[in-house]
Amino acid sequence: MTDLEPTTPHRIRSFVRRQGRITQAQQFAMDNYWQRYCLDPQVNYDFTAVFGRDAPLIMEIGFGNGDSLANTAAANPEIDYIGIEVHKAGVGHLMMLLDQKGLTNVRLYCHDAIEIIEQKIPDNRLTGVHLFFPDPWHKKKHHKRRIVRPSFVELLLKKLKIGGYFHAATDWQHYAESMLEILSADGRLANTSPTGDYCERPDYRPLTKFEQRGLRLGHGVWDLIFSK
Repeated sequence: MTDLEPTTPHRIRSFVRRQGRITQAQQFAMDNYWQRYCLDPQVNYDFTAVFGRDAPLIMEIGFGNGDSLANTAAANPEIDYIGIEVHKAGVGHLMMLLDQKGLTNVRLYCHDAIEIIEQKIPDNRLTGVHLFFPDPWHKKKHHKRRIVRPSFVELLLKKLKIGGYFHAATDWQHYAESMLEILSADGRLANTSPTGDYCERPDYRPLTKFEQRGLRLGHGVWDLIFSK
């Protein structure tokens, strides 16, 4: 088990590695389930061989504690999922859930998502990429850290299949507007919204507890879905 720092020089990272407290149950999962669910960021995998089948492959960037990804994978057993998260507590929690639910259609990286996408995902391989509630870096001086920027769009275009999609959700309106502008600027991606801006939350994206609380308080949530 490794905790490798990104090695790409001079690249601004979109996350800060915070090592919060890991519970005993999460540590148990890290110690006992790592080989079952986690992928080595130094290895080039054939994902058809990893999952033992040729199925649609969806990547979720920054899955947090993994509740949403586990529920999505359980509801869609015909789809394979790769989850990426840098925080070990979240990785441990999701592995607990995968074991409890007996799920075999999820694999995880505990690593920098951009490095994994750049170096370990074959071109034209992904059916979808999910980015739910990324760090908004709300201070103007930190906007350069936001993951959705033109270089990220170029990555999406390389890694998504024709007809594949990118789905982002955020509760920060300014970030939603920024993502809409950046994604719309590239004519190779098509906005699936009938109104040309935001989409209704699709059924495959479960409501998180955080999101439910925000909605009760009147906070907005914006979903953007663009297809290649």
